[in-house]
Amino acid sequence: MTLAQVETPQPGPGQVRIQNRAAGINFFDLLQVQGKYQVKPPFPFTPGAEVAGVIDSVGEGVSSLAPGDRVIAFTFQGGFAECSIAQANRTFGIPEGMQFDVAAAMPIVYQTSFYALVDRAALRAGEWLLVHAGASGVGLSAIQIGKALGARVIATAGSEAKLEFCRKQGADHAISYADAGWVDQVKQITGRGADVIYDPVGGDVFDLSSKCIAPGGRLLVIGFASGRIPTIAANRILLKNMSVVGAVWGGHVQLHPEYLAEAQAALDQMWKKGKIAPPQPERYGLEDAPKALRDLADRKVMGKAALWMG
Repeated sequence: MTLAQVETPQPGPGQVRIQNRAAGINFFDLLQVQGKYQVKPPFPFTPGAEVAGVIDSVGEGVSSLAPGDRVIAFTFQGGFAECSIAQANRTFGIPEGMQFDVAAAMPIVYQTSFYALVDRAALRAGEWLLVHAGASGVGLSAIQIGKALGARVIATAGSEAKLEFCRKQGADHAISYADAGWVDQVKQITGRGADVIYDPVGGDVFDLSSKCIAPGGRLLVIGFASGRIPTIAANRILLKNMSVVGAVWGGHVQLHPEYLAEAQAALDQMWKKGKIAPPQPERYGLEDAPKALRDLADRKVMGKAALWMG
């Protein structure tokens, strides 16, 4: 990765240009830079899918936004820069009182968890929700949204520091998945297994999750951070009366562009009512983007990380 001067982009019809104050960092940014993600932009490209900043220019036909507006935007590329171009219909006002770096670290992980828990799993108040990798960006958002929906939440993580982080996000119980007995602990806590399991890890975690899911439970496939894509025998799905549910937020948004605004409005209300509280992300300078991605790959980041332009 190289920090370079490039020509300032100009917004086209239906677009805005944002002077970025911060850009969120996601695990798929790392995969995309490595050429391992399903979306493979031609090199060279600027990664970064979410930003927060101030609009300084709008393109033809944009009337809902204006220069000076504080916004977050789903750029889906080009966010690791001092300014970015975004579609106006993927750009939203920042709630009053929310800091730029917190705003930049919120959109994708909270939208992903909202889509997974509300639209795909239909999580209900009083149900048991098991969140794997609870100290990750998607994990913390799933814990908070699960609690906002009235669920009882168990989180897993790999160290005591990360388990304590999960508790601070609202998890009722936090379990180390380094302990081979975590499946039995989930059964003991719930009495019947978890009603919904949120799995961004895959691999062995997915395999074992099918052993502690409640009858009629929903196992959400979020991603494969472990590196191994698991499989499951269909007879286990049958005997457990369980559902294995994919939750590809990006694909859903491509098919239903209006979903971004609907989910963002719901999340804004949750934030304003104090039901979710995105924590301060770990800050890196723009020039430190490679280090930020390495730290993310090495599991050194708790919660989210963001590039800070000030």
